[in-house]
Amino acid sequence: MPRVVHFELPVDDPDRAIAFYRAVFGWKIEKWEGPDDYWLVMTGAAGEPGIDGALARRSAELKSTQNTIDVLSLDEAIAKVIEGGGTVVAPRTTIPGVGYFAYCSDTEGNIFGMMESDESASL
Repeated sequence: MPRVVHFELPVDDPDRAIAFYRAVFGWKIEKWEGPDDYWLVMTGAAGEPGIDGALARRSAELKSTQNTIDVLSLDEAIAKVIEGGGTVVAPRTTIPGVGYFAYCSDTEGNIFGMMESDESASL
C-alpha cells in the first residue's frame, strides 16, 4: 500500500528556518548536493517511527507543506490520479540516482508528490 515517506516545508529564508527547526526539535539538516536549493531533514534515528523530509525555497509549485507518497509505478499512479478527478501539477521528472517524481493535486486542491524509487534512474 502506498505510504507517505517524505515531507517538504516551503521556506522564504532557509538559514532562519534551519535555525528554528534545529533549536525547536533538534533536527539534523544538511544541504542536498543536487542542483536545487534543497536541505534534507532527518527527524530521528532510522528505525524509529516517523518520516524525514526537506526544506525548499517557497515557489509557485511549493506554497504549502507537501507530502510525498511512495508508489510502485509513477505512470500508473498518475493515471489513477487523473481517473479519480485529480490533476498533474508538475509532470514526471527524473531525480538521478533516486527515482521518478511528480506533483499532483487531489479533488480538493491539495498538492502532493508521488515518487517511484529507482536508484538506477538517470537523465
